[in-house]
Amino acid sequence: MTQSPSGVPAHGTAKHRIGVVGAGRVGAVLAAALRAAGHEIVAAAGESGASRTRIATLLPGITPAKPSAVARACDLLLLTVPDDMLRNVVEMLTASGAIRPGQYVVHTSGRHGLGVLEAATAVGARPVALHPAMTFTGTDLDLDRLPGCVFGVTAGGAERAVTEDLVADLGGRPMWVPEDRRTLYHAGLAHGANHLVTLVTEAMEMLAAAGAEHPADTLRPLLEAALGNALAYGDAALTGPIVRGDVNTVRAHLADIAASAPHTLPSYVAMARATLDRAVADGRLLPIRAAKISGLLDAALPTSGPAHRSTLR
Repeated sequence: MTQSPSGVPAHGTAKHRIGVVGAGRVGAVLAAALRAAGHEIVAAAGESGASRTRIATLLPGITPAKPSAVARACDLLLLTVPDDMLRNVVEMLTASGAIRPGQYVVHTSGRHGLGVLEAATAVGARPVALHPAMTFTGTDLDLDRLPGCVFGVTAGGAERAVTEDLVADLGGRPMWVPEDRRTLYHAGLAHGANHLVTLVTEAMEMLAAAGAEHPADTLRPLLEAALGNALAYGDAALTGPIVRGDVNTVRAHLADIAASAPHTLPSYVAMARATLDRAVADGRLLPIRAAKISGLLDAALPTSGPAHRSTLR
């Protein structure tokens, strides 16, 4: 096996000896996938009972170790800790001497780029940001979902080839994200996925209040069609009372939501306003009718109306 001067395996000649710090839902699954691709998982750290169970289930044969021991044992350190902990973990491991020159230090945060790894970079480590644009259960079910997954990656020129190899070994596709666009990239994913869960949950609560015994079954065909159309056609997929300019229907919605599911009213109004602006911008809704709907939305939540400054006025 050919090695670089630092003792780290040279790119393209061998698989890596990988250590994982943070065996949560993401870390344990990615480690299992990399092991299946031929990499050696040499150590893993996880403090919670759930993390230790994931190590035992997804990485059999690996005994949980301390983060510093994990970092010292590997040539590629995979950091899958929460965003707010990442910088502290890197600084702690670097200060202890566990991170060394030539070692690849790879984190899976969507928000952060290479800056959060600056302590490791300062001692000669090779930083990589590699974020899977997918939600994880932390079980082997995720392994079948990785093929085709997009990874938001940021790396320097010297680390680009290794980064591409890692993504390929995970069955994914790289999306190269500039350092100064990492937060925006992550916000787009959070807005689309996390807020979708909130939106769907609130819609099910409205249907339950309307008497639906199985709200999820009622919504599923509609939502699956709407999601597919939105991903394929964007704004052209918009349907419903706002796009049609059905003022009285929107007025009725607001009244019934306020009476039966008032906790969902703010999000309904916020999304209705965004939909209204987009429908006007693409010419599908006349401004005069849109102005009437805008007035209803402002009246539904008076304290938030003046701050909206809709494009309609």
